[in-house]
Amino acid sequence: MDLSSRPPSPARPAEFSSSPAAGTRWWRDAVIYQVYVRSFADADGDGVGDLAGIRSRLPYLAALGVDALWITPFYESPMVDGGYDVTDYRSVDPTFGTLADAVELIEEAHRLGLRVIVDIVPNHTSDQHVWFQEALAAGISGPARERYVFRPGRGASGELPPNDWESVFGGPAWTRLPDGQWYLHLFAPQQPDLNWEHPDVRAEFDDVLRFWLDLGADGFRIDVAHGMVKAAGLPDVGDAPQSRLLGRGKVPYFDQDGVHDIHRGWRRLLDSCPGERIGVAEAWAPSLDRLANYVRPDELHQVFNFDYMRTDWDAAELRSVIEKSLASTGSVGAPTTWVLSNHDVQRHVTRYGGDELGRRRARAAALLTLALPGSAYVYQGEELGLPEVLDIPAELLTDPQLESLKGGRDGCRVPLPWSGNEPPFGFGSGGGWLPSPPEWKSLTVEAQWDDEASTLTLYRKALRIRRDHSALGDGELRWLDGPPDCLVFERSGQSDGPRMLCAVNTGDRSVQIPVRGSLLLSSEPIRMEGPNAVLPPDTAAWWSTEPSEEPDTGG
Repeated sequence: MDLSSRPPSPARPAEFSSSPAAGTRWWRDAVIYQVYVRSFADADGDGVGDLAGIRSRLPYLAALGVDALWITPFYESPMVDGGYDVTDYRSVDPTFGTLADAVELIEEAHRLGLRVIVDIVPNHTSDQHVWFQEALAAGISGPARERYVFRPGRGASGELPPNDWESVFGGPAWTRLPDGQWYLHLFAPQQPDLNWEHPDVRAEFDDVLRFWLDLGADGFRIDVAHGMVKAAGLPDVGDAPQSRLLGRGKVPYFDQDGVHDIHRGWRRLLDSCPGERIGVAEAWAPSLDRLANYVRPDELHQVFNFDYMRTDWDAAELRSVIEKSLASTGSVGAPTTWVLSNHDVQRHVTRYGGDELGRRRARAAALLTLALPGSAYVYQGEELGLPEVLDIPAELLTDPQLESLKGGRDGCRVPLPWSGNEPPFGFGSGGGWLPSPPEWKSLTVEAQWDDEASTLTLYRKALRIRRDHSALGDGELRWLDGPPDCLVFERSGQSDGPRMLCAVNTGDRSVQIPVRGSLLLSSEPIRMEGPNAVLPPDTAAWWSTEPSEEPDTGG
């Protein structure tokens, strides 16, 4: 089976316009597939994924049924942090190809009906960026240092950091230079933070965004969208727990009100372009209400909902975070996003218990997620049911977050298995930059494509139903009564159109759900006992019902 030549889904238009009809608001309920470029597909055989590899697999994404792809950074970079340390935002790192490859990828995606979201990294650059090299050469009083956050140290000889801030990757957030000054890096020392109060910084990123918009990018995923502005005077955190990006609580280096002025300016820029270009915030905030500020009508279009991703497999906890998420974004008229995994966290098959238990829960979570109102993100490989790889040899680990995050993030970044019975399973002719587990031969795209019971088939069917059923996508959700440890809700579109009933059993016992209507899809086989559907543990199912059919789902 040659998946690189597989045709797009027949339900998709053969041609794509980068300027769709006004008012379509595609982003409100889009399913967006995250491509971690190093691990998706390798076209040149060097063991590392590249843009030509992504392009060769675009027909697979179109046939899968997603609406867009978000590609992690592919700019010139020393790759200290997987490309999130950028030296040139207008060029492609030779590891990944050329600028022409990027343009061809965008154009081919558009021909297949897929939009392309580019990752932008505005909080920091690489220490090899020309600006930082100029700052180092300029000396203590040089104006080039004003583009970054340089400060004198504390203590009798300036030997102590300027404040007590900690890096997300562990240790102090400051590094001292031989001339005595310290520079701020909220991440790795090779990622110095920019000073967003400097006009050069704002002008540079406006120009970078225009550059990629002119090349056809449909939007931007904004890395650390909550981090560009720091509190005036850079005060100490004190005894309060440091955020380390994933935590709660107010800290002076994240979620400052000034970031919203930046995002408002970018929204004006996006709105000035045809084709509904969007901004997606990777932001962490002390509360969901604070998070909703990033998607106010004059700011960005979406913000990642990490609270949902971090919720345990528990019906009450899931319902609580779903309700709070819908209420917070709904208060500003924005859609909610739903995320189960990404390139920074352990894959949810493993988080949910691993092995068969984790697989069942992950399949049920997929149907829950895709039934919720708003936009959903799929991290590459979750449609295959991939688990986290926990036994990568220590000498092959590259993640700079190894010390602060046990095991690092490489386990969710192992190259995608496409075909064959031996590693690297069709990823590329030169092996893979991380080793693939031999047991993944049963999880390849090729092995699962025609298997009706596979996780890949489940995703394909769910995405097709989501696209075709008028009750799914953007809109409202109505909770219904259900048995303990269950979520039961109804989705409806037009008042006289069909409705969709979703039931999810997170418990360890089978339950009965009274339903009327036709079964659309279930994550595991279910059976009927009279008017009741018997829903096994860790299982989700969708039914299509008519408006006159009011299911009584009381337990």
